[in-house]
Amino acid sequence: MTTVLRGTPQDVAAPIIELIAQGLGKHPAAHLWRKLVAVDLSFYKSDLSEEIGDEGRVEGAVRRAAEDVLDILQVRDIDVPEAVRERIISCGDLEILRRWLRRAVTAPTAEDTFEDE
Repeated sequence: MTTVLRGTPQDVAAPIIELIAQGLGKHPAAHLWRKLVAVDLSFYKSDLSEEIGDEGRVEGAVRRAAEDVLDILQVRDIDVPEAVRERIISCGDLEILRRWLRRAVTAPTAEDTFEDE
């Protein structure tokens, strides 16, 4: 389908892309379709492709923020137990990670990064 849509004008392809995404609903194939749209049809501007792009930007910012917290602790030669590392990496909230980053600058231990959490 993505091969066929590649040569289709955007005003025709965008509604088809959206219709397929809606039709797949929560079926496992929906996840695959979203990946195909993100990769193969990235030149189309549709609600779905913009949503995928937004999700990717947020995920990237969250991943970088978690890496920043760990980097600060490493630069300060603070031991980071595996449980703390996992908590930082698995956090999906950018604001919490930013708060932890500020605390990591002065926290005496890695665990103190989560003070008052």
